[in-house]
Amino acid sequence: MGETILQVHHLSKSFGSNEVLRDIDFTVDRGDVTSVIGASGSGKSTLLRCINLLETPSSGEILYHGKNIQAGGTSAAAYRAKVGMVFQSFNLFANLSVLDNCIIGQCKVLKKSKAEARGNALKYLDKVGMTPYQNAKPRQLSGGQKQRVAIARALAMEPEALLFDEPTSALDPEMVGEVLDVMRSLAAEGMTMLVVTHEMAFARDVSSRVVFMKDGVICEQGRPDEIFGAPTREETREFLSRFFQR
Repeated sequence: MGETILQVHHLSKSFGSNEVLRDIDFTVDRGDVTSVIGASGSGKSTLLRCINLLETPSSGEILYHGKNIQAGGTSAAAYRAKVGMVFQSFNLFANLSVLDNCIIGQCKVLKKSKAEARGNALKYLDKVGMTPYQNAKPRQLSGGQKQRVAIARALAMEPEALLFDEPTSALDPEMVGEVLDVMRSLAAEGMTMLVVTHEMAFARDVSSRVVFMKDGVICEQGRPDEIFGAPTREETREFLSRFFQR
């Protein structure tokens, strides 16, 4: 078992009287690829937004290397640099070039020089196959290209872990593969990843751990061969049957 990077303990989140997450518990170890699966509305994206401090949990704890990130003394910006996030809607700065999108966070948060940030940005743009588009604006790119830039931008911060919130859901089907290929490559290199996804083949073939959520709770979690091959809960079997029994 590797070093634990993130621990989620008894996490709950409500919006008014609507309880979206209930008593969520799981851990993410270094090098893990954890896929969170479940129907739309099951709380998956809210969980990721809580982990990245975009939402404030109603109760429970999120520990980063054993330290409660909601306790005093934790800088949200510094934490997000270490636990980066890739959004389904890309969230690129429309007025900046591809290269500058990958530079700005390094300069503002990591306080890198422009020259160092530029070199780092080019390295990661090359990694995702987007160097030829470094001077383009986001509006000139396809959805798949935008998402690859968003991944490069997150990688340029050199995080310990990356959170992916349904990174292919806003893409046309023919562009999904190019983004999944980048994610498979990152997984093969040992990047720690927590991925909310509807791509069941990715969850089955690339994950080291799968978490199945329904109605704001974790119904079942385990290795991919356990969840996909021999799920113990009827809810899990019913959900997976929609994808694998054609």
